[in-house]
Order: sequence, then C-alpha cells, then structure tokens
Amino acid sequence: MSAIEEELRDFEAGRLDPAGFRHRDHVRLGYELLSRYSLGEAIGRFSSGLRLLAAKAGRPDLYHETITVAFLALINERRVAGAAANWPDFERHNRDLLDKRCLEKWYGAEQLRSDLARRAFCLPTLPPAPPVPRPA
Repeated sequence: MSAIEEELRDFEAGRLDPAGFRHRDHVRLGYELLSRYSLGEAIGRFSSGLRLLAAKAGRPDLYHETITVAFLALINERRVAGAAANWPDFERHNRDLLDKRCLEKWYGAEQLRSDLARRAFCLPTLPPAPPVPRPA
C-alpha cells in the first residue's frame, strides 16, 4: 500500500494528529480523495474524516459544512478542468487554494461565519468571481 493510501485510510479513521493537520493537508487529501471517488462520495468521506479529527482535537465545533463542500467542489472542478497529472502539478497550478480565505471570492465573510453555513452547505451569495485562467 502506498504512503498516500495509508494516510487516506488514517484520515478517514480519524487516526491523524489534528494538531499537525494544516490547510494544505486539507486541500491535498481532498485532491487525493477526488482522484479516487466521485464528488459525492469524496464529500462524505472527507466530511466524516474531518469530523473525527475535530472531535479528536476536542473541538467538534470546528467542522464547517459549507467550507468543506465548497473547497471540495472547487478542487474537483480545477482537477477535472486542468492538466495536472498529480498533486505537485495541481498544487503548482492552483496556489490560490492554499489560502484559507480563497472562498471569499464567492462567499462573504459574514455568510461563512453564520451558524447556518457551519451546519449546512450554503450556496454563495456574492456575485461569481471571474474565471480562473487555465494553466498553459
């Protein structure tokens, strides 16, 4: 079994150390799950893994449904539309996803802070952002 397969298994089982699980890790494991599963299945697996990590950290309130689903949808769109063959290529061509505030192009900060957005996926209320240029 590859190292990433083991890491995905540990993530889904809640065995990763939440203290060391940074935003880049969220994006990377989201990318890896989306490389293996449909968007719907990846959302279920990723959400479950994040909830386990948040609970393990003693902070189940950290889980945020809108941020989780929106990031996965964005990663999936970029993954399918782009030419990246693997995570390093994807990361290189999608640096904006490594910024936690990336979703503010579509979501207002007030909307993302809302209890509703934390509990249920919400569509963005801001006008759509201009298209992201595709890598050459």
